[in-house]
Amino acid sequence: MTPAIEVDSIRKSYASAVVLDGVSLTVPSGVYALLGPNGAGKTTFVNVLTTLLRPDGGTARICGVPLSQRRTVRRLISVTGQFAAVDELLTVTENLVVVARLLGLDAARARSRAAELVEAFDLGAVAHTLVRTLSGGTARRVDLAMSLVQRPAVLFLDEPTTGLDPASRRRLWADIRELATAGTTVLLTTQYLEEAEALADRIGVLAGGRIVAEGTAAELTAVVGGEEVVLTEADGTEVRTLTTDGTVAGLAAALDRLEPDTAALHVQLRRPTLEDAFTALTQHRTTSTEKEVAA
Repeated sequence: MTPAIEVDSIRKSYASAVVLDGVSLTVPSGVYALLGPNGAGKTTFVNVLTTLLRPDGGTARICGVPLSQRRTVRRLISVTGQFAAVDELLTVTENLVVVARLLGLDAARARSRAAELVEAFDLGAVAHTLVRTLSGGTARRVDLAMSLVQRPAVLFLDEPTTGLDPASRRRLWADIRELATAGTTVLLTTQYLEEAEALADRIGVLAGGRIVAEGTAAELTAVVGGEEVVLTEADGTEVRTLTTDGTVAGLAAALDRLEPDTAALHVQLRRPTLEDAFTALTQHRTTSTEKEVAA
């Protein structure tokens, strides 16, 4: 089966600044989250894959179609950028109809498609409301609905929940899950680790212009080690930490190494988080890059 996204050694620089330094990845289907610190090149990467920027080198295909076939690629994809691209002087329905008309639908079909999206995104209560009066979360959902007028094979979401409150963020997460379930492949860039963990089938970490790690959330957290046994005082003060492999035997062995005077201490198990993995992976890459530059 042809992967939804295939990227091989994509490079992009601005003057002397290398932003993408040979990025490669494959997304078969589902939701793929791209993590990276600010300035890592996530937006540049999305702009290359959506044909808004030409790469300096490397190749990429969307559903088997090379980026050089820009018109064909654009018929396969849709993109929602970091800021809602809605017309605030139009109503929700009017925004949807305008996009549908721009995509070539006749007036009747445009109105019908707008109504379908209003229902799908539970926007009926605000269908005839000016977008400028909507909350940020609702406007963002309108923006997402607009990007789905043509039912894309691949949807690119560039930090779609930035600035949203927790409730609005989780509502948008539900929309994204439904899209993936319906068969749309989603490439999501985000600065929220919780978002990547909640949504993504696979996660890539972009740092220093390259993908420094890739896998499921569980596979990425495994890079920073197994579980730890944390000994604390009654008030929560951490006294000692022991490493363990996460098995009962490993836990028993760790506890057997303790001295008798630790019997009154409290025991907690601590598992590495995606944040631990992200920090370790990006710091390592930053340090390596600095050494390369110094050399």
